Amino acid sequence: MPYSVNISVEAPIENQIQEITYDGTEIYQPPLTLTESLAKYAQKIDFSKLNEIEVKKESPDSNDEAKSDSDSKDAIQSSLWPWDAVRNKLRSALTEVCVLADVLAIAKDKKYMVLDPVQQEPLETKSMAQIYARKKALSGAANVLLTGAERLKTSQTEAARNRTTPDFHIELLKLRQNWRLKKVSNTIIGDLSYRTAGSKYIQTGTFEVTKAEEDDKPVTPPSSPGPIVPKANSALRVSIPSELQGIAYIEVICQKGQENLCSSNINLLGSGSPSSHPDMHWQQKLEAAQNVLFCKELFNQLAKEAVQLQAPIPHMVVGNQIMATVLPGIQLIIGLRHSTSGERKPTSSSKMEHDHVLEHSLHQLLREVHHKNTHHPFPHPATGPLGPSKKRMCAGPMAADRYELLEMTKTETLLEQIIKQAQHYFMRLRTEYVLDTIAKEVKDPLISSHWNTLNSPTQSCVKITISTHGYDALCRTPLFIHVGEKTLKCICRDGKVMHMSYEPQQLRNLIFCHMNLHQILGVQALARTMGWQSLANSNHLGTGAVEPLGNASSCLLASPTGDRIIAVRCEPQSGVQVSVAHSPRTDFFPSRLVTENKWEHLEGQFRDVRLEKMEGRNFLHKMELLMASSTSSS
Repeated sequence: MPYSVNISVEAPIENQIQEITYDGTEIYQPPLTLTESLAKYAQKIDFSKLNEIEVKKESPDSNDEAKSDSDSKDAIQSSLWPWDAVRNKLRSALTEVCVLADVLAIAKDKKYMVLDPVQQEPLETKSMAQIYARKKALSGAANVLLTGAERLKTSQTEAARNRTTPDFHIELLKLRQNWRLKKVSNTIIGDLSYRTAGSKYIQTGTFEVTKAEEDDKPVTPPSSPGPIVPKANSALRVSIPSELQGIAYIEVICQKGQENLCSSNINLLGSGSPSSHPDMHWQQKLEAAQNVLFCKELFNQLAKEAVQLQAPIPHMVVGNQIMATVLPGIQLIIGLRHSTSGERKPTSSSKMEHDHVLEHSLHQLLREVHHKNTHHPFPHPATGPLGPSKKRMCAGPMAADRYELLEMTKTETLLEQIIKQAQHYFMRLRTEYVLDTIAKEVKDPLISSHWNTLNSPTQSCVKITISTHGYDALCRTPLFIHVGEKTLKCICRDGKVMHMSYEPQQLRNLIFCHMNLHQILGVQALARTMGWQSLANSNHLGTGAVEPLGNASSCLLASPTGDRIIAVRCEPQSGVQVSVAHSPRTDFFPSRLVTENKWEHLEGQFRDVRLEKMEGRNFLHKMELLMASSTSSS
């Protein structure tokens, strides 16, 4: 009997090798889970194989034996197919899923049928033939468009020739581009006021826009026969309220006692024309009405500020006139003139010179207020009121104290600003008058004034140069004067700063003192160039008579050999005095007390020089001749 051994066949424990790396490491495939194993076995089922029970259907006239045989076969077949129930359930689930997918595809994409295109044989095409065909088609389309555009242009030109008034909608579009309009109950209403710019004036400034009636007949005055005057062609009719009709302007007068120093008229339209004329164009009519509104708003703002301000001399508001004191004895008068007849009323200042600077300043002040109300500087909050300025916005991060916050809240009113500008205007006029008067009175030395062209409305600067003709390079005395509102600040040659009031006499005295100082400095500079020696000098001489204006200054000059001495004394009132002394003394007489001859070499008495009898163009020229003659005679 052969030897038998029981062998058990099992699946390998190791998994299947998936990858072997370059270093020989084997990467195994992870084992399948229960779900993956079931799916693997389910894939091996042949679902396309039909059941023999479903295929074999017998006829209905079969006998009972056949039925019993089929039942027995079904039982045998069910025992032969253990996965039959699983297959049937999967097939029914697959059918339901396919039906659901078809329904979703139809509901979403609305595509019931997709036909793949049948690729045909490519046709031989000629590129140049296609280019010519496209060019011909484009030229035909272009000819059609050009012909249509030409017909439209011709019809529009003929319609414009036949129409006497422009199109209503085009005119309304032009009006809407320049003015604010809104529609209220089938009526077009416009607004001329400055409320969007923060205006506080109560005048509404509304106007009504209607369509003009078509009337091409010319108008001939029945009273006076003459040429036919056609009406202004416009499709719009603008109705202006009676308060804004006519001409308005602001009159500014600077008065000293009963004498008018200067005057200015503020009118945005210049001479203008009345806005109540029926045949005036709507643009001119609205501009004239807005000019009236602007002048009334400006005067209303100035009148409110004049009442609220507490000045040393109270401002007066009487009717349409504001009177404010600029400087002692000088008044600023601002008046509102409004005429509905279109003619300017004659005033006392109509013949005076027109001041464009003061007119522009007063006009620009209100414009600047409106601009600041609509253009707020950054940074400002995205939500919230836009009232605080940029400095107040940065007050927290910059750690501003209480004093700085109070200074930020202080603002100047329009009346205060125009009064300060008027004060500076008069201070500038007085300074110019003093400098021109001294330049005319005094010929030696020369005085030249250089005004800066770039100045602020309340600050100006003038450079005064005191020089002598022919000796400009030898000595010059510069002087800077800053003209403010009520004061003058003078910066002298040595760097001293002097503040003066609005009195012109103080400036006059200062100029004369610097003229004397220039003469002394010029003589010393001339002496150094000619070899003379400066023995002493003083800008505030304590000897002699007391000067009513300033102090006297002097200097002593010695010749190169020392036998001549020249003494120069400059006084603001008396002028320049020159004395000369000689050595040896001609009046020396020896006696028993003074026996030595060395005492005769002392300087003799000073003798005055009559400068007006000497030759020379100016003082320094005469001093040059005197020094030259004294040197040669020694």
